[in-house]
Amino acid sequence: MSSHAMSSQNPGAEFTRLQQQAQKLDERLVVLQRLYAAAPEDARKDYNFKLDLSWIHHDSALEGVVYSIPELHAALQGQPPADASLVPTFDEIRQNKASVDLVREMATRKKLKIDLDTLKDLYVCLAPEEVEGKKPPAYRKDMPIHRLYFHEIATPDKISYKLRQFTQWVNAAETKRTTHPVRLAAKAHFQLLHIYPFPKHSGKVARLVGNLILLQNGFPPAIIHATERQRYYDALKTNDNALATVVREALMSSMESAIRYFETIAPPAPVEEPAPKPRKKAAGAKKR
Repeated sequence: MSSHAMSSQNPGAEFTRLQQQAQKLDERLVVLQRLYAAAPEDARKDYNFKLDLSWIHHDSALEGVVYSIPELHAALQGQPPADASLVPTFDEIRQNKASVDLVREMATRKKLKIDLDTLKDLYVCLAPEEVEGKKPPAYRKDMPIHRLYFHEIATPDKISYKLRQFTQWVNAAETKRTTHPVRLAAKAHFQLLHIYPFPKHSGKVARLVGNLILLQNGFPPAIIHATERQRYYDALKTNDNALATVVREALMSSMESAIRYFETIAPPAPVEEPAPKPRKKAAGAKKR
């Protein structure tokens, strides 16, 4: 019998399993935070650059867009494209970087609410052309036939209502009190992709929001690997529990990779010299 079937028959065992998984994530986070705090500044910068490169590469690959490593390096380092045909590609990479930078900045704000303005600001980073002429970004107005995702999405007339429901839920004190941050990030990600609010980039916005929640709670982003693309799509068609599993595994993989990186550059722990043993008095020695 599969573990899923067993857990569905024993809710208590499933709850215990989820608690253990959450505890493991929390424990590894403490290790990562300690290593990160002790690392030299140049090592942190190198880590963050590689992390952003990986974030943009894999997140775009989930959408069917693959950027080469040289393209990513050149665009992120501010170099001009070698060919005029690459200008749109470099623009897209830099728009992705702007959205990642915005999420990092948002995560530092005290008492930030994930409201409609937050969602629109992230969308505008990815699609600046949508607000040309200072018009506000518009929600999706149709049911796209040819799209990357195959799960059910909201009809256009329900988008505004469902987004209001979403923002009320994700910001509620009760939601935050009763839901582990990793679980909350996955559920927010799942709900936004089922609303599918924007004409494009709804998947990217949903993943950015999920990672915003993780960053707010001290976790690194959960970067879902390009090789997990089909499993990710299948999870979106299944339920939020399936997506939570994908997100949790992606996060644990990211954390373990970061821990290994910082352990290789960590200074060796000082070797403590054993304390000298007290000298024994010779047998028969007299006290003076």
